[in-house]
Amino acid sequence: MRFILVIIFWVTVNSFVFSQLRSKGIIEPKHSLTIELGLPNSISNKAFKEIMQGLVHVSPYYQYAFKNGLALGVGGRYSYFAINEFRVPSKVFGGMHSYGGFIKIGHEKFYSTLFAIDAGLKLGFCQNMFYSDLLRSKERDHVFKPNIYLEPNVGLILAASEVDTYRLSVGYSFLGSSFRPFDIGYDSNETIGYSEKNLSSMSTFLTIGFGYTHHFNGKTSIGFDE
Repeated sequence: MRFILVIIFWVTVNSFVFSQLRSKGIIEPKHSLTIELGLPNSISNKAFKEIMQGLVHVSPYYQYAFKNGLALGVGGRYSYFAINEFRVPSKVFGGMHSYGGFIKIGHEKFYSTLFAIDAGLKLGFCQNMFYSDLLRSKERDHVFKPNIYLEPNVGLILAASEVDTYRLSVGYSFLGSSFRPFDIGYDSNETIGYSEKNLSSMSTFLTIGFGYTHHFNGKTSIGFDE
């Protein structure tokens, strides 16, 4: 359902862009500011995949692209996962806030007047903060798990003007540690049916969403018609 909503949004943006844009030039990216918004879906670590339900992932960042297409960026990120109360023995309310910063190394290039690809790797740190009513009942307000953050990502870009572009973005995020039921207040992993083998893999999630980029230089190789 989430994936269908994203596709519907992208088709709508795509139709709007093609109806509005009358271009003869190709954008030459340089200084730009991007914000990406998507729906995170937990992938690995059995407990994380079944218990934690992704609601939002947002990532604003600045990027500088060289003439050869090499792009360097810096930015921040925030994700929120809620506890799926129907996947635990008794209702537990809470979730996980994950936030941090990163640097990005990638390649950004326009292949026509409309279309570009921005592929890269975000590398930085994240603070994963768990909270729940079960933790509070045990006088533990939060569980903090700081980790290295890694995200390969790609953006399929459409130009709307000589300074504005929209993108369909896909990223695969590694949170740097494994999720355990203990993080949300359970005394042991086996309490809700997970063995150590189920929990050994790193927590990861896939995000499919959309983004907007403003190019501050606003230059094109030929120019845009009025």
